Amino acid sequence: MFQQIGSPVATVAAVSLLGLFPDAAIAQTTEERRERGAAVVRSLNNGTPQPTLEAMRQEFPFLAEATEAYALGDVWSRPGLDNRTRQLAAVAAFAAMGETALMKVHAGYALNIGVPEEQLKEVIYMLTMPAGFPKAIAASQILSELFRERREANGGAPAGQRPTPGKPEDNQP
Repeated sequence: MFQQIGSPVATVAAVSLLGLFPDAAIAQTTEERRERGAAVVRSLNNGTPQPTLEAMRQEFPFLAEATEAYALGDVWSRPGLDNRTRQLAAVAAFAAMGETALMKVHAGYALNIGVPEEQLKEVIYMLTMPAGFPKAIAASQILSELFRERREANGGAPAGQRPTPGKPEDNQP
């Protein structure tokens, strides 16, 4: 490959860059990246596949594979942030962009890993400044819908919690 570059300076530069980014020198297969992405989804979605991703896989397999391998397998799997922080950032970003369907997916993940409803509400309150009230209001409506769905599924307990028989104090945020 370096012979095709044609310049000894370019060869030295390319080899030097590989030294700075050793992970780039160890290529991973798309399948390995997809597996890592699938593991991320299972960890956030209570051990089950993500319905939106699985539906996309039927009609748009390349897009689903790219999402799983790159967004989840490469980006989401990076060290440096915990899943709680990643989810709050994703909720904020998707809400600010007006992408409430994706915001709802990530808010659901946040609830799955124990983020309380009140913290998700705070993210939406913060959204009023950079993104404006219309996007915050739209996001609040979707979150209210998600909270309602989760409460119904949890027997009335707040969305980020599971009811614990005999221990009502354990269900507090």
